[in-house]
Amino acid sequence: MNTAMKTEETLTAQEQLWGSDVVAQTVRALGYRYIALVPGASFRGLHDSLVNHLGNHHPEMIVCLHEGHAVAIADGFSRVANEPMAVALHSNVGLMHATMSIFNAWCDRRPMLILGATGPVDAHRRRPWIDWIHTARDQGALVRHYTKWDDQPASAEAAVESVLRADQIARTAPTGPVYVCLDAEMQESRLDREVKVPDVRRYAAPHPPAAGSEDMERVIGLLRGARAPVLLFGRGSRAADDWDRRVELAECLGATVMTTLHNASVFPTEHCLHALAPVGERPTEAEAEVLAAADLIVSFDWHDLAGFLSARSGASQTQEPVAAAIVHCSLDSYVHNGWSMDHQALPAADLRVLADPDRFIAQLLERLTAADDWQPASPLLPADRHWTLDAPTGPDETAPFNSEQLAFTIAAFGRERPVTFARLAFGWPRQASRFRTPLDFLGKDGGGAVGSGPGHTIGAAIALRGSGRMTVGVIGDGDYLMGVNALWTAARLDVPMMLVVSNNRSYFNDEVHQERMARERGRPVENKWIGQRLDDPPPDIIGLAKAQGFAGDASVSSVAELRAALEKGTAVVAAGGRYVIDALIVPGYSSK
Repeated sequence: MNTAMKTEETLTAQEQLWGSDVVAQTVRALGYRYIALVPGASFRGLHDSLVNHLGNHHPEMIVCLHEGHAVAIADGFSRVANEPMAVALHSNVGLMHATMSIFNAWCDRRPMLILGATGPVDAHRRRPWIDWIHTARDQGALVRHYTKWDDQPASAEAAVESVLRADQIARTAPTGPVYVCLDAEMQESRLDREVKVPDVRRYAAPHPPAAGSEDMERVIGLLRGARAPVLLFGRGSRAADDWDRRVELAECLGATVMTTLHNASVFPTEHCLHALAPVGERPTEAEAEVLAAADLIVSFDWHDLAGFLSARSGASQTQEPVAAAIVHCSLDSYVHNGWSMDHQALPAADLRVLADPDRFIAQLLERLTAADDWQPASPLLPADRHWTLDAPTGPDETAPFNSEQLAFTIAAFGRERPVTFARLAFGWPRQASRFRTPLDFLGKDGGGAVGSGPGHTIGAAIALRGSGRMTVGVIGDGDYLMGVNALWTAARLDVPMMLVVSNNRSYFNDEVHQERMARERGRPVENKWIGQRLDDPPPDIIGLAKAQGFAGDASVSSVAELRAALEKGTAVVAAGGRYVIDALIVPGYSSK
């Protein structure tokens, strides 16, 4: 019988067991396939248990060169697999390295089991110097504001319960990272008693909640009275059935649909009801017109509802709420706290539905399809105004090779084969976003950080290995350079993938900010590049990739060269390899 499938693990006298062994057994029993880590002495006991007690499978170690990459890889994995990966972080110092990536996972609501460790809590057991500086009284405080739960169990029995609870909380919607700090002495103590890992099925996370009957009646009444409904699809699952139900709901209602480039693809953007391109940071004039014409707006876990609805007016939703009736379905309020402002502005809503958005959609469809008299509304925008009619289907080879031409070249490439875009670079044009399946695009970095793109792409590639889909990450040069040594892990695991580096040789987003400051203050705009440019010497994008075990050729600086590089990279990936393209673009962002 496969050990990973056992429903109960019992420690017997046939083998001398240690505290960390039962922690490892619990992680296996919960079904974790991988554990990403940078080795550290504080969890040397757990490391031994994973290797010599479990045989380094279920979970299998993913060795990384930086703790931030370990967390980013787990983040990217969960975006595809819809399940958490485990991560092991060394003491306080490893946790400090990982904090940015943990914050990203928090903002993305990604499930993750993080196992940390501390030097012996009992001061009498600490080795001189090193155990003292690697021991903290409250290590979880470092990440408590952006994890769902943390704990520091003091015995093997307590550790079993702690890991069970952590897994349950991580997987409970809204999902998120959890942190369990393991006392080194507990890990390394010889067990003189039987410690059981129970049937983990009895500690499973609950099913995401559905909408209550009263809420359903109110929503159905609002939908019946609506003549111009708009559906805002935000966070949603990667499941094909959920994708199909979103489409069916929109068609049943005749509702205009909007999606956002902040989140993974949740609706076919070329569908006739997705009349406008996916939204960016601020609503366009056309989007504002649609919202103004709507008499009912239904939000399905839209990540910044108030900000989106009020961005063009400049007034907050508390001061000048929009006139349309608003239904906001989300569980996100359960994890809002006073430290992080990732909850965004407070939206006005006529009905707040505390339910899982995809379950809510299934409930709505059940009611609507059972009604014989339901008539879909007339579209707010006619078919001749659909965004795809004016959007380029490929690049303009006569234009400068900028972020826009790079994006349209890559988008055309992606339409010809099953590609999953794990990330898209900052400034990606909305009109290059033709998503047809739930795995076409996996969303932005929710925490707005730099350096996570390589790790996210690797994690997605691990989850997609053997699926027939090619994993491609399109990332900026700053993101790449901060996270480049994550690529070694992909090479070590022999995971096929491709990275395209949108290389403007600058922290260009901050050049834009410096230009704004200079204009506002009447100062020289031509100085905006100082302290921003990545040149003199330019970093060797391809050389850095080759040092990590990736293939790559000369930098490209035209559409034709990028096309050729994409085809060569495809052949490398199809053969099981890894490829990096350095695309030297003209600085600037798309207006499309």
